[in-house]
Amino acid sequence: MYRFLFSSKWLGYLLLAAIFATACVLLGRWQMDRRAETLAEINRVVSNYSATPIPFAEVRNEFVNLDADREWTQVQLRGSYDAAGQRIVRNRPLNGQPGYEVVVPFKLDSGDTVVIDRGWLPIGNNTPGRPDAIPAPPKGPVTVVARLKHSEPELQRGAPDGQLASIDLPAYAAELGYPVLTGAYGQLASETPPMTDMPVAFPMPSTDEGTHLSYSLQWFAP
Repeated sequence: MYRFLFSSKWLGYLLLAAIFATACVLLGRWQMDRRAETLAEINRVVSNYSATPIPFAEVRNEFVNLDADREWTQVQLRGSYDAAGQRIVRNRPLNGQPGYEVVVPFKLDSGDTVVIDRGWLPIGNNTPGRPDAIPAPPKGPVTVVARLKHSEPELQRGAPDGQLASIDLPAYAAELGYPVLTGAYGQLASETPPMTDMPVAFPMPSTDEGTHLSYSLQWFAP
């Protein structure tokens, strides 16, 4: 009665159904994995972003090898900027607008040097390929509060003088020619004394988990 189920036609249908079901399960699991990664990032932001700043001496090792769970941790640093080492980072959109970020070496009173990302600048109107003006960092002793961020990968593309293709800390340190801690950099939260002319401050990262859960349920539903 059910011999037709063993015909080549029906076996082909069963094979296609099995392939489709497997693909749905794999895509559903992929969406769940993406959701888990997103939730982990949200948890780091919620736990670390606005927490009380920690003195540099207590988290120096994070600038050597940043623990993923410590990303966005606020750190207090005291020292002075090396304005001569300032660079702008290319291709850094913010809120859909093209622009740059400004990174500067920060020489701590302890003798260590770290990199601080002071903020964002829009593309310029006067000279193609660079902002119209780059606010100078403060001179002399400064107290900085910055949030820990991972070094970025090398992009295998060049950049004009005074610019970087990415915040690839080892490559930046090689340009500077003196020792720099390259396991993490700091995204500026505040400077004391404050400057009136500043790059645009970074907004708080989104804590919206997105649509991964609904997409995963859609893949599992068939």
